[in-house]
Amino acid sequence: MTTFQSRLTKLLDTAITSVYPEWKDGEAEVVQSSQESFGHYQCNSCLKIGKLLKKNPREVAEALKAFLLKDPNSSDLFSKIEVAGPGFMNMTLATQSLEKQVNVVLKDPFLGVQRPTLKQRVIVEFSSPNVAKELHVGHLRSTIIGDAIARVFEFLGHDVLRLNHIGDWGTQFGMLIRFLKENHPNVLSGAEPTDLTSLMNWYKASKKLFDEDTDFKKRSQLQVVKLQAGDKESLDAWEMICEISRKAFQEIYDLMGVRTEERGESFYNPYLLEVISDLEKKGLITVSDGAKCVFLEGIVGRDGEPLPMIVQKSDGGFNYETTDMAALKHRVHIEKADRIIILTDAGQALHFQMVFRAAEKAGYYDPSKVRLDHVTFGVVLGPDGKKFKTRSGETEKLIDLLLEAVERAKAIVDERLPDASQEEKNSIAKALGIGAVKYADLSGNRIKDYVFSYDRMLKFEGNTAAFLLYAFVRIQGIKRKSQGDMETLLKQNSIALSHPSELQLALHLCQLPETLESISKDLLPNRLSDYLYVLSEKFNAFYRDCRVEGVPEEKSRLLLCEATARVLEKGLELLGLHTVSRM
Repeated sequence: MTTFQSRLTKLLDTAITSVYPEWKDGEAEVVQSSQESFGHYQCNSCLKIGKLLKKNPREVAEALKAFLLKDPNSSDLFSKIEVAGPGFMNMTLATQSLEKQVNVVLKDPFLGVQRPTLKQRVIVEFSSPNVAKELHVGHLRSTIIGDAIARVFEFLGHDVLRLNHIGDWGTQFGMLIRFLKENHPNVLSGAEPTDLTSLMNWYKASKKLFDEDTDFKKRSQLQVVKLQAGDKESLDAWEMICEISRKAFQEIYDLMGVRTEERGESFYNPYLLEVISDLEKKGLITVSDGAKCVFLEGIVGRDGEPLPMIVQKSDGGFNYETTDMAALKHRVHIEKADRIIILTDAGQALHFQMVFRAAEKAGYYDPSKVRLDHVTFGVVLGPDGKKFKTRSGETEKLIDLLLEAVERAKAIVDERLPDASQEEKNSIAKALGIGAVKYADLSGNRIKDYVFSYDRMLKFEGNTAAFLLYAFVRIQGIKRKSQGDMETLLKQNSIALSHPSELQLALHLCQLPETLESISKDLLPNRLSDYLYVLSEKFNAFYRDCRVEGVPEEKSRLLLCEATARVLEKGLELLGLHTVSRM
């Protein structure tokens, strides 16, 4: 289904080129109206056309209006077109156009989203924890935002690869393996069981020793060399450490309902020397203080001097830049990616700016064929406005934060549904608790920091998960009360619109594809949370103004409720939230 926005843009493009054939400066700018009094859509191009063609913008708008009202392709689309202010065009859609479109939304399994004839290969890299370390609050945003973006592209019909680029290679493993060999050999042999918490404590101890004891540091570096050379004993120890971490990570991913395909730094290790050799052949390497570097025009340090991107250290070792260059090359040339989306905190912006620039310079990707996006986000803050930490000052473990949310949700469910079974209470508490954490993150612009508050995110008022879940539950209650067979109703009836609140709700339902399309461009999931919040409010206004049961319009209005439930459920699913049947 073509969206109203895309259809109007096409019609206005035709109108502009027909009325002003000399116009060659881009397509019409059509946006959803900012206020209901301005109609349904606005075209703001007339000011630009008037300025460049030296014509009165209002006269331009009037000429385009006259063309549209005479055009047989669009004359039945509008109930009204008004010219306002210095030359804005306000367009109100005809009721029959809205009815036709909202009935497609109701009966289309993809809710009016047009599937692409050619799928894009989209790679989304997110979460990316380090092995031998627990997932903490710092991984929350990458995991939640990355999952939501992946879900949107999957629903839009693209071929999505969800990559978890874990930190599973490097000096820290030589350090940890050496420490375990010397202090806990039974762990490495398998005679003594262990877990991620123990590994993390040993990692901290090994790091302290590495920084303070030069002999241990040398032994650790030799252990790294053995690991990188494929020494079986070292590789077995490394595999054991990775597997323990993997199980702990998966427990959290399962709790959050997040799917990833692990492809850590170690995966790209065989390609690193090849990248260095290739960069040398292309004349992109400069040796500085023994290190092999790539210098990029315009990138300088705080001192104003050119800032090197080191791809091989003076001791022959590699780093994140080398791995990310190899990863990018692999994703473009082997995975055949059309688009690569990498999620990290804003602190890594310069790193990826350099990697992307160097990769382009090396010919690893063509910006006209492959789109690269580094998706950044702010930090999670505590009530004091500082980085979120436990009372003892430690970084909050992600598992503890999530389980606390579920426990608090359980207390709310116990109070609201005392008659429910324990199994149902647990299911609802999990959906509400995990959903509240996710929605609190996704409802704000990802670029900004946000304050984490259990109390605020579990409220049933305002733009919260609980408010949206309750709107869905309310619709299920209306459907149960009607006692009608929805499948029969769908086959034999359609939505007819008359009341203004019905029209506003129907219009908003038809705008889901436009919302998802905008997210595919700017990668801001809060556009979807904003859309769903407004949808819930418009549904509440409809239910307040329009009686559903026992009126001539009952069948049509039940179908409008069903369309709302379907869009709300799918929208929440795209944000990673599960709906519930009652609250």
